[in-house]
Amino acid sequence: MMHVWKPAVARVHEEVRDMQALADKEGANIKIEPWDYRYYMEKVRKAKYDLDQNEVKPYLQLDKLVEAIHWVAGELFNFKFTPATNVPVAHPDIRVWAVTDKTTDRHIGLWYFDPYARAGKRSGAWMNAYRSQERVNGEITTIVSNNANFVKGKPGEPLLISWDDATTMFHEFGHALHGLNSNVTYPSLSGTAVARDYVEFPSQLMEHWLATPEVLQKFAVHYQTGKPIPQALVDKINRSKTFNEGFATVEYLAAAILDMKLHLLGDQKIDARTFEKEALAELGMPHEIVLRHRLPQFLHVFYYSYLWSDVITADAFGAFTEAGGPYDRKVADRLRKYIFSVGNTVDPAEGYRNFRGRDPKVEALMKKRGFSS
Repeated sequence: MMHVWKPAVARVHEEVRDMQALADKEGANIKIEPWDYRYYMEKVRKAKYDLDQNEVKPYLQLDKLVEAIHWVAGELFNFKFTPATNVPVAHPDIRVWAVTDKTTDRHIGLWYFDPYARAGKRSGAWMNAYRSQERVNGEITTIVSNNANFVKGKPGEPLLISWDDATTMFHEFGHALHGLNSNVTYPSLSGTAVARDYVEFPSQLMEHWLATPEVLQKFAVHYQTGKPIPQALVDKINRSKTFNEGFATVEYLAAAILDMKLHLLGDQKIDARTFEKEALAELGMPHEIVLRHRLPQFLHVFYYSYLWSDVITADAFGAFTEAGGPYDRKVADRLRKYIFSVGNTVDPAEGYRNFRGRDPKVEALMKKRGFSS
């Protein structure tokens, strides 16, 4: 965590300098404070990257992105998705696909997609396993779902979504693929029934495939003209990926480090306010950022695990880029054999070493977030 903390803080100082320069240029006569950060951050984003999400949306049709995730699953795991109309659903908006192996036609499971918001439905996006793969009493295949809360468009019109929402689709589908690839005996060890940091690894990993040229050229096509997203717009998206990573990482990591420091105190009596103030001062917390969660109401124990997931994710995708690219067959086969299929039957560290040939390295995360080491 400290390996990432220092370069993240250094990036925050760079971000603040950019914001301060812009505020000075506008004659605002202020010093950037926490309550200014997001406002000036957006101004800097517009000035530096000129990326308007409304430029991107016409190329991101929900139905095309469903085709995209199915295609990626076919390339990496040899899956085929066929609409299943004979399966009962809880609401007419829910669609179901039967998942089979493209080569052997073996039935692997069912994938439910419930995309739209409706009364009584939980908010956000998530994956469920309604039935886990197992073979205690014969071969039992899995039933998984991806769920979202898009606002339904007009009949006959494609639903256009943001790049962030498209990324979330790939993320949640990664959880579904973790369940669909499962090949174990006991349901308690099946699919996503793994440690918290490891359960987020397959999902965060799948986010990388959205930006691959193969997906963008085939599926990120304009809803009116059918033309693929222009390379100039893709370049803008790629350049903006590391924008504001200082703020995002420091805000997150401050809570994670404080959480760990608190845990390591054991049964010592503390005053939460004093501990928080002293610990942040010791860390060198930039004064322009405040904690997202104050300690007395912070419920997310061992918050660092998401960052560790991202270390593993960045390092694992490196295995593809170092080989034949994102769709390298040998690397994909190792990914399935040692990570996506084993559930919790193998120690995660051992499973990762089997896949990568070594432990994950933090440097891949630094590169992904645009930090210098």
